[in-house]
Amino acid sequence: MPPAEAVVGTPATIGKSVQVRGEVKGSEDLLVDGMVEGTITLTESRLTIGPNAKVKANVSARDVVVVGSLTGDVEASGRVELRAGANLIGDIRAGRLSIEENAMFSGRVDLAQPGAQGGSERGVVTTPASSSAPGKTATMFNA
Repeated sequence: MPPAEAVVGTPATIGKSVQVRGEVKGSEDLLVDGMVEGTITLTESRLTIGPNAKVKANVSARDVVVVGSLTGDVEASGRVELRAGANLIGDIRAGRLSIEENAMFSGRVDLAQPGAQGGSERGVVTTPASSSAPGKTATMFNA
């Protein structure tokens, strides 16, 4: 068995064959690669929506990384990352937002610094399936 410190950085996992309906709460990092319907709350931790995930939930975490499919609102005290292959339908409220090429997003974005009143942008963000310009970032279209 590996020493305890070797597994400290390993997130808890909801595997791709696991289905959860209801409320998921915790105080450690979580990787969801299965199906979750309901709410996910990890106030001081990182939530990763894996490539096989199909999540229909409002989520709240310190940081949220989306690679798979998420339908629901996202609230992060830190950063939200939409990586290539992500599909997010819902509103985002976070301190920072990163959207990679080939990620899809539809909803409202509210980027607010803690303690500050932030403005909201309504829009749809899409990126093309392929691009000849490496490193190209997503484009926001205001609705």
